[in-house]
Amino acid sequence: MKKILFILLMSFELFAGSQMCDSGKVTKLLSDDNKGSRHQRFIVKLSSGKTLLIAHNIDLAPKVNLLKEGGFIKFCGEYENNAKGGVVHWTHRDPNKRHVGGWLEYNGQKYE
Repeated sequence: MKKILFILLMSFELFAGSQMCDSGKVTKLLSDDNKGSRHQRFIVKLSSGKTLLIAHNIDLAPKVNLLKEGGFIKFCGEYENNAKGGVVHWTHRDPNKRHVGGWLEYNGQKYE
């Protein structure tokens, strides 16, 4: 079992910096980060049990309205690993076209 878990963790690490699309339950709403580019921040728990920070740039895309803890959200963005599980950012279109466009979907509405 430890060997399988190690392989799964290593395979997840290999995708750092790449596009990740998934969905999960919003477990915690965090305050917006208003330093530099503003970001709406919240924690999502995936079906695997892994948690991720979603950092959604609200200077480049609309803020997710009425987001609530316990809500189900779909997302697509760039994954970066960290000690707390990872962060997904670039959940919007890149105006400079250097990143693959991402998005969030909540209550049937897409935010990109």
